Amino acid sequence: MTDRHPGFTGTASPMNDVTLAAAPALAPQLARGALGAPFKRPGPDAAFPRTRLLLPRLRVDLAKLAAYERVCGFPTGEPDLPVTYPHVLGFPLAMRLMSERSFPLPLPGLVHTSIEIVRGVALPADGEYGLGVWIEGLTAHRRGTEATVATRLWLADEPVWESRSTYLCRHRTGLAQPMPADPARTDPARTIRTGDGEGLPAVGEWRLGGDVGRRYGAASGDRNPIHLHPLTARLFGFPRAIAHGMWTVARCLAAHGTPDAARVRARFRAPVPLPGTVTYGTDGSGRFTLRGPGGRLHLSGEVRPLSGTGRGTAAAV
Repeated sequence: MTDRHPGFTGTASPMNDVTLAAAPALAPQLARGALGAPFKRPGPDAAFPRTRLLLPRLRVDLAKLAAYERVCGFPTGEPDLPVTYPHVLGFPLAMRLMSERSFPLPLPGLVHTSIEIVRGVALPADGEYGLGVWIEGLTAHRRGTEATVATRLWLADEPVWESRSTYLCRHRTGLAQPMPADPARTDPARTIRTGDGEGLPAVGEWRLGGDVGRRYGAASGDRNPIHLHPLTARLFGFPRAIAHGMWTVARCLAAHGTPDAARVRARFRAPVPLPGTVTYGTDGSGRFTLRGPGGRLHLSGEVRPLSGTGRGTAAAV
């Protein structure tokens, strides 16, 4: 599987490739991460796993895909995958890396703060893919340390989809102001330019049931207790269950639509309590927001078509 194609960044070097026979089960990874949390020493200069996990010959379970489409609001039975679905495929591999002893941030309490997706072409639901996941690096943040996790999908040995998710570990730092970001993160082509989405007209109001987290967890495999029930959420400091961040962005993209070749950027601003009511806003320019009562901003994002099309021909991330 090749990496060097326009539109997709190379992996960090050196990188040790480890090929898996199947996706790891999520529950053991979450348990391992919880048990190892007290021994973690978070910091932007800490060592982290230099491993890329690879899963070749991956095929999508169409029944699980249909359940995901239903809970996120995508049409079911479409020939192509929703733009966010490869994140679901890569999530067990990301959890394995972040639950390892050599990963310096404690898994419980990590906050998913942003995602950036580049899709080069439409992804056939019945295709056979290669999947790779790795930790790209750690960055100082005024509230702690942020890890960047990269996921890539190959079709016929060509990269066709890639994402970068940032996860924040809150801990004491000596930073009074936000640190200057790494140059790679401040490159105008890599910066999420969503602002707060001020002034976007409201085009939809969604009433979210208390079971949204359980339904998304069943469809995606992400059964983090904070999303499932008020009792389990309270164990982690939340008065109510909260929606998965990736459900909120998927639900917005289902309403917005995404070109076959596209770049998606989103920032998760505040948790969405369940049950609850949220307002979806967009102005037709590609920007979108999700707000709660009183105008509280939960999510801001944007969709942009790519200047090039075809496998590996997206504009640079």
